[in-house]
Amino acid sequence: MADVDVLVVGAGPVGLTVAAELRRHGVDCRIVDRLAAPEPYAKAIGIVPRTLEVWDAMGLVRRALDKAVPHLGQLVYIDGKPRPRVELTLPPEIPYPFATLPQYETERLLAEHLASFGTEVERSIELRSLETHPDEVEATLAHADGQIERLHARYVVGCDGAHSLVRKVAGLTFEGDAFPEQYMIGDVEVDWELPAGHSMRSVKLDANGEVDDMLVCIPMPGGRRYWLSMLCPSAQAEGEDESSASDESGLGLGDGQGLDLGQIQAVLDRLSPEVTTASTLRWSSSFRTSHRLVDRYRNGRLFVAGDAAHIHPPLGGQGLNTGVQDAYNLAWKLALVVRGLATDGLLETYHAERRPVAEEVLNRTVRHARAVRQAGSGPLNNGSDNEMMLRRQAQLLVAYPDSPLTQPQADGTPDVGPAPGDRAPDCRGLLSELATYPRRLFDLLRTPRHVLLLFAGPQHASGDGAARLESCAAEAHRAAHGLLDAYLVTAAEVPGDARPVGLHPPRVCDAAGEFRDAYAPRDGEAILIRPDGYLSGRFHPAVPERLTAHLRRTFV
Repeated sequence: MADVDVLVVGAGPVGLTVAAELRRHGVDCRIVDRLAAPEPYAKAIGIVPRTLEVWDAMGLVRRALDKAVPHLGQLVYIDGKPRPRVELTLPPEIPYPFATLPQYETERLLAEHLASFGTEVERSIELRSLETHPDEVEATLAHADGQIERLHARYVVGCDGAHSLVRKVAGLTFEGDAFPEQYMIGDVEVDWELPAGHSMRSVKLDANGEVDDMLVCIPMPGGRRYWLSMLCPSAQAEGEDESSASDESGLGLGDGQGLDLGQIQAVLDRLSPEVTTASTLRWSSSFRTSHRLVDRYRNGRLFVAGDAAHIHPPLGGQGLNTGVQDAYNLAWKLALVVRGLATDGLLETYHAERRPVAEEVLNRTVRHARAVRQAGSGPLNNGSDNEMMLRRQAQLLVAYPDSPLTQPQADGTPDVGPAPGDRAPDCRGLLSELATYPRRLFDLLRTPRHVLLLFAGPQHASGDGAARLESCAAEAHRAAHGLLDAYLVTAAEVPGDARPVGLHPPRVCDAAGEFRDAYAPRDGEAILIRPDGYLSGRFHPAVPERLTAHLRRTFV
């Protein structure tokens, strides 16, 4: 018999997300990390809007917003001349902006969130080996005091970085390459008067139009504090071999050969758009940008996520955010299987859904990295397609239309509103009998369960039409073993005596019309949303048999 349901290896943002979500879904787990304490370094700092939406659903976002700062845009200079400013402005219906937060702060918030479920990170414990068996995995763990522990877990999730032991034991390949350029990074304060909340990119081109010198500065929480990235001098880069290069995750500590303030100041003197002085160096290091992708996200009872599955250039802050969403995708599925409510086949959808996402991110960031190196252009430049690029950088366009869990739209369905497989957008202005204030749809989605939205237009707001929708809700609730919340969404005010009882779904009124604008629902339509906030299917007309048949793709 297993000692624990799931062992999570690695307590970075990805491992902490896996563990916290498993606990929120009611599954026992242990999370171990070889380090004695969290690293106090601002390695990955970019937080995209979709990650903030994930933290909203997890119940973490308020504390994150208190610690983060907005990333409003980027100032661009080429050969000392200003170029058009890039604005990171999303449409008002997107609830969260781009932000920055040092990785050590992200890890602290996630660890505290995990602790609220009664689970702590177990530190100074190193995974030495794994042996898989038909019903469990035996892990050999080495403690700091020399104790060797044999732990039996039903599943192991490797969030143990680019040199993942879990990945190696699972026999997964990690193909890719490294860019030749070596970069240096520093966490410093600068006293310039550039607009707050804006990053700055300054490059100098050589006679061939390629980047000869570069500086990128990204704002962080704290007065005048910035994360600086710059090219190593050519002589230094050429003199280094692969063994002395930094961790292939792209933001590791590597050989520890960072910068001192004098070297950082010299770069600022060359490339800063105004005279400025650097101070308060907290940390510096060097890294070489790599791009690698695992062939599979799973082998039997072993899974990989985050840097253990994919590494790519750090442009746009995609790495940490992609890893967090790996974890968010896996945890609810693993929880259902562990609890005996889903078959093992559900776990195969983790690879089917997440590897194509990582492949797209890797290809896009590699393409952008080459563009930056050749002409100094960044991943975002104001233009006709900038809003689409911005949404992609925000990871709001991630979708799973080809997933086995997604119900395809019937032929002839109007191409309006989010399609099955798309992210479920937020909307405001929802009224209910027991709240005197408008609610957001995300308030209803802040649950570890599936959510079923039944739109009751004129033909379904009362009488037989409403009864049919209530029957759909009851049957779906039963098919999901009770792990489903249903709501009847109406376009009219809820009468005082209309509050349902029993399994009948509570009613919410789309008083502001934002739900209809965002989803374009048809009268009598059912919209099923997964625990990770993606549409599983749209059913019109809503029929209990179709809903229950679809839910059997997930539930036993």
